[in-house]
Amino acid sequence: MDNTLAAARRWYAEDLRYKVPVLRNPQLIEAFASVPREQFVGSGPWRIISDPYSDAFLTPDIDPRWLYHDVLVTIDASRNLNNGMPSFWARNLEHLDIARGERVLQVGAGTGYYSAVLAEIVGPAGRVTAVETDPMLASQARANLVNWPQVNVVAGDGRTVDVGELDVIVVFAGSTHPSRLWLDRLVGGGRLLMPLTDPCWRGFVLRVIRRRDRFEASSIGAVSVYPCIGGRDDEAGRRLHVVLEGLPPGKVPIRALHVGDPSSDDAEKVWFQAGGFWLERDAAEADAAVLK
Repeated sequence: MDNTLAAARRWYAEDLRYKVPVLRNPQLIEAFASVPREQFVGSGPWRIISDPYSDAFLTPDIDPRWLYHDVLVTIDASRNLNNGMPSFWARNLEHLDIARGERVLQVGAGTGYYSAVLAEIVGPAGRVTAVETDPMLASQARANLVNWPQVNVVAGDGRTVDVGELDVIVVFAGSTHPSRLWLDRLVGGGRLLMPLTDPCWRGFVLRVIRRRDRFEASSIGAVSVYPCIGGRDDEAGRRLHVVLEGLPPGKVPIRALHVGDPSSDDAEKVWFQAGGFWLERDAAEADAAVLK
C-alpha cells in the first residue's frame, strides 16, 4: 500500500476518534483506518460535500486523499445518494457497542463502504448481512466486498430478509416504523438503530435494546437521511412531524418501544404510534423539555 495513502487513512480515522468522539470501541477507529474508501465510491474526480448544508464541489484531481476527511461523497447526484458522513455513522456505531463475532444486519448497504467497516469490527468470526434494495448498487457492493468473506450482500427488501437471530440491526435509511421481523430477530441484549423520519426526511435516530420481552428506547440525535423504501407510511410521517415540532433537535422524550397497539390504560403514555408499534413517553424527559 502507498504509505502516503495509509497515513491519510490513519489521520482520517484518528480525526474521527476525537471529533465524534469514539470512547468505547477502539476497534471502530481501526476499521475506518483499514477500509479503503476509494474502493467504494467509483473513480475520481469525485463530487464532494464538505458539510450537509454546503454546496458540492468536484475534486480537481483523482488523488484519493480527498476522500479521507469527514465529507459526503456522491454516489448518484440525480437521486441525492451519497456515501454517508463518516462522523455521523461513526457516532451511531459507537452507540451500538458492536463486538467481535456478532451477527449484524445492515439495511441500506449502498455500495458497501460501511458494510466493510462493520465487517472489520465484527472480525472474521462475525457475520454481516448487507441488504440493498437497488439491484445495481447491490451488485456493486458485492464486487466491492469480495475481500470481506464475512459479509453476505443481499439484493432485496431489508425489512423482510430473514437471516435468523441477530445481535445488531443498523438501518441506513429513514422509516416511520420498524419492521416487526427486526424486533422478533433481536436476541436478548440485541440492539436496533434506525432513523425515524418525517416526510421531509428529518427526524431522530432511534436506538432500541432488547431486554428479554421488553424494548428500551432512546434517541441518540437528530438526522436527515434518504427514505427507506417500504418503510414509510404517509399519515404516520405527518404525525411524527407534528410531535417533533418544538422539540430541541434529537431530544425526544421516550423510554420504551412496544409492539402492537396501546391499550386504553396506556393511552396517556403514548408519545408516537405507527405501523404496529408505539413509543412510550418518558414523563421526566418531557417535563424537562417543557421547562427549557
